[in-house]
Amino acid sequence: MDQVEPPECPVCLQPYAAGFTVPRVLPCGHSTCEACLKQFPNPFPHTLRCPVCTLLSKFSNSPSSSFPKNIDLLHLSSLLQELPVKPKTVISQSPPLAGNHSLPFEFSSKSWSHEFYSKWKKWIIPRDSILLEKSTFETFDEIFDGKDLGSFESSSEMGCVLREEEKVGLVKVGIFLDGSDESKLFSYSYESRIISVLYGMREKERIELVSILNLSSRICRVGEVYGFWYNENDRFVYMVCENFKSTGLLKSVHNEEEVEERLNCDKMIGFGIVGMEMCEILSCLHLEGLIIGCLGVNCFVFNDFGRVYVDFSKVLNMGRRVNKVMKRGLKDLEVSLKTEILENLVFISPEMLLELFQKEGFELDSGKSRYEVGSGSDVWSLACLLAWLIIGSSFIEETATYLDCVVNAASDGKGCPYFSLYKVWMEKTEALLGHRLGSEYVPLKEFLFRCLEFNLSNRPPVTELWKCLRELVIKPKFDCGVSLKLEVKKEIKGHCVVLGDLCQRVEETNKEVIDGLPQNYDNGRANVRRDVVEGLSGGHVECIDMKGHLDCITGLAIGGGFLFSSSFDKRVHVWSLQDFTRVHTFKGHEHKVMALVFVDGGQPLCISGDNEGVICIWEACFPFDEEPIKKLYEQKDWRYSGIHALAVSGTEYLYTGSGDKLLKAWSLQDHTLSCTMSGHKSVVSSLIVCNGILYSGSWDGTVRLWSLSDHSPLAVLGEETLGNVTSVLALAADNNLLLVAHENGCIKIWHNDLLVKSLKTHNGAVFSTSKKGRWLFTGGWDKTINLQEISEVGDQIDTMPVGSIACDSVITALIYWQEKLFVGQSDRVIKVYYGV
Repeated sequence: MDQVEPPECPVCLQPYAAGFTVPRVLPCGHSTCEACLKQFPNPFPHTLRCPVCTLLSKFSNSPSSSFPKNIDLLHLSSLLQELPVKPKTVISQSPPLAGNHSLPFEFSSKSWSHEFYSKWKKWIIPRDSILLEKSTFETFDEIFDGKDLGSFESSSEMGCVLREEEKVGLVKVGIFLDGSDESKLFSYSYESRIISVLYGMREKERIELVSILNLSSRICRVGEVYGFWYNENDRFVYMVCENFKSTGLLKSVHNEEEVEERLNCDKMIGFGIVGMEMCEILSCLHLEGLIIGCLGVNCFVFNDFGRVYVDFSKVLNMGRRVNKVMKRGLKDLEVSLKTEILENLVFISPEMLLELFQKEGFELDSGKSRYEVGSGSDVWSLACLLAWLIIGSSFIEETATYLDCVVNAASDGKGCPYFSLYKVWMEKTEALLGHRLGSEYVPLKEFLFRCLEFNLSNRPPVTELWKCLRELVIKPKFDCGVSLKLEVKKEIKGHCVVLGDLCQRVEETNKEVIDGLPQNYDNGRANVRRDVVEGLSGGHVECIDMKGHLDCITGLAIGGGFLFSSSFDKRVHVWSLQDFTRVHTFKGHEHKVMALVFVDGGQPLCISGDNEGVICIWEACFPFDEEPIKKLYEQKDWRYSGIHALAVSGTEYLYTGSGDKLLKAWSLQDHTLSCTMSGHKSVVSSLIVCNGILYSGSWDGTVRLWSLSDHSPLAVLGEETLGNVTSVLALAADNNLLLVAHENGCIKIWHNDLLVKSLKTHNGAVFSTSKKGRWLFTGGWDKTINLQEISEVGDQIDTMPVGSIACDSVITALIYWQEKLFVGQSDRVIKVYYGV
């Protein structure tokens, strides 16, 4: 026969023995060793939780002296151990607490994870922060103007700041389609709409967005990108960018009216300074692995101090315009290239043009091997921009002629001699540069000519162009040898913005993917019921009305296969959970019924209390009786009377919260008053029992915690804010989290006795809460049910507003049960929401 192992501590798994591993008996009957008792965290002063049943126990001085030794376990252990036990090594692992066990169920909701939400939420700009000043929404790629209505600082690491009345630029990045035409019950939250659009993007698009957001924070010469804002009028999500007051490089540098045969020295110095700053910006972008692909004059702007910046909102707009033009047929392409590209002074490198033509199915014969778009493409575009600044309109005319020849040759279908046409354009450009620069600036002309080489590998890096332009400002003999710190290699390709997904989208929307969920619902699924949260996430929720009460609903409870509801009409109704019909009515109260609870014991009970202090105990099983099996009476006080809240602890005690500021514990065995708990300074409005603790909320704005073992006080929450009292109206508890609903619309989340989160969820009092797993439902005065997702990551508590259900009356009671949400309203109706 196998040898019987000696009993061991359930925490450290060390056998019990005299000395260091002496077993101590907790009030619940379970035992653990002295060493582990000393390591248990104390959720409240002089308390600890049993590692087996999680019951909260109190002790006086120390755990080892307050709890007796388990002599039987110690004796048995000594008999079974053949060898003496060595002193136990203390394990540094924390003992398991009640909050660590897994939940018995798991909702399915939107597809994105908490990590995805945490990553992007720091870039969400508040709903009321932006005012859209331009009202036309005709093109997807248009930049809109707006202004900030209130200061905002993002929670990103770099802390982008929007100041009040600051002008901003808005670029569309996606449209929110909730697919909720079939169900208008649920409205997604502002945050959910933005996250849905971001999640519905392709991974490459999100990578581009991250690159742009990070670059705007790291590189000082790039216009800031503040985050994302959702416009409810057109349903678009916008990227909010810095809006420069400057009119851009076009009007600030080049003046067509001042055409001279030669550029004077002063203008060349100014030209060199501006060109150097543009080179510095491109150098920084290339080092970060980002290539624009083609450059337009309006991409560069001046700040208030005359420094050159790159505006990424205009870069994206330019890229979308280029892609939109290339999607047109060859018949329209010739006109489009002139009107949309050259008139806006956008310069597309030969390899970029090849890429765009081939992507749309037009074949160009370059006569050379194909070159991939890389950092040299930006060098080519910048050289064109500089050439335009030097030559003027003649350069645009020659470029237009060159593009016309390319399009016409491609439309013939005989193959376009692309390289030959490009070579002709190069020769004419060289002649124009020589005419304007003369003999004094021959090195500059030759260097720009090198930058315009057809072969990408023959173009110099942007740092060499910077050095050439620097010689226009500082003569070599006076130069101190300053240079760009980092050299950009010619072979660096990087990620091209214009060829990226953000610019390729043009007018695409997420029609196939909405909120990250495939929209494959058909008529055959309309009758399939599923979890209400899953239905809310997909925009498919239906509702059933249960009518029968004659006044406001005050409470809901579920047990024994029935739903019990109380009301101001002095009655308690019993409803079938199968077909949601009323099966019985309890008629024992003579006053308004304020609260009710269900007791699941050997004899199932429904207990209700009214505003005159009368407690009715009903037998909650079929067949039902109209009269209660027992009535209990609270002592009346002419100043305060009536029961406002009920709670039960298993089958031992019934707890009542009353208008006389007291909590009372009633024995469920003999129906006698066991004890009275005092401390609140106003009406006890809500009660809940969880993990060995009785929580009581009051109109005095505090929540008091009581031990279920001896009904002694443990802690007081919210006492420090008595100067600004907001009454507690509802409580929800789950593991070590307590959620407190206040009359000002706020929900406060407490972990043991520490406030970890406070959020405004409603416009008005919150009368009811219901928490299941990570989902929190709240309802109140504003006739709205809000759904929040609560995430626990380590010691951090995070919340995300998922959405809301607009109701036609004030919400007075909420309860979630088996994938359905039951809602009691002030208009006498009980609604049942479920997903389809």
